[in-house]
Amino acid sequence: MTVPRQPSSPDLPGPPGPGDAEQRPPEDRRHMLRRRWLTATIIVLLIGVPAVYLLISANQSRDSGRDKEKKYSATGLTAGWPSKVQRRLYDVPIPPYSEEVAYYETNNWRTSRLYVQFLTSNEGLDKFLRATGTGKGVSALKKNDITISKRDRKVVGWEFTDPGPWWGLTHEMKNPTPTQDIVVNRSDPKHPMVYVVSTTTP
Repeated sequence: MTVPRQPSSPDLPGPPGPGDAEQRPPEDRRHMLRRRWLTATIIVLLIGVPAVYLLISANQSRDSGRDKEKKYSATGLTAGWPSKVQRRLYDVPIPPYSEEVAYYETNNWRTSRLYVQFLTSNEGLDKFLRATGTGKGVSALKKNDITISKRDRKVVGWEFTDPGPWWGLTHEMKNPTPTQDIVVNRSDPKHPMVYVVSTTTP
């Protein structure tokens, strides 16, 4: 026996159709252009500003590197840090966060030398001197004691003629342990400039 289907009531809601959605007024051209312009501006700011910043930073870094290379190339120094092997071999523990770091290495059948310069803090200088084995830190320095020889100064173009005060020391060790001649320019009381010649004879 088949049960007859009841006709659907016209009052019952059916599934929503395209025509049942709330009708929005059409967007006028001026509003559309303004919306597109605002979207484009936001995209440009989100992408363009960081890109320009990175480009400027890269150019400044490259220019700074070129300036340093020009500055040191005439003296034979290389801008940057000597390798970890060089620092360990010559016992030159440059303090972290040092600036204006440059170096030059010479080798022959009898003697090897590492010339290093760096700008550091008073704390960095004290740690450096203690790490090289002086045992006394900055108190080991002697005023007006230019311990780096004229010959070594000439090799890398160091001229200790700027306003001082100048301080220095020689940390002499038995071969093959390196001996360091250290000169410090303290014209800036907070940021001493350090010059080191470390010599080792196998």
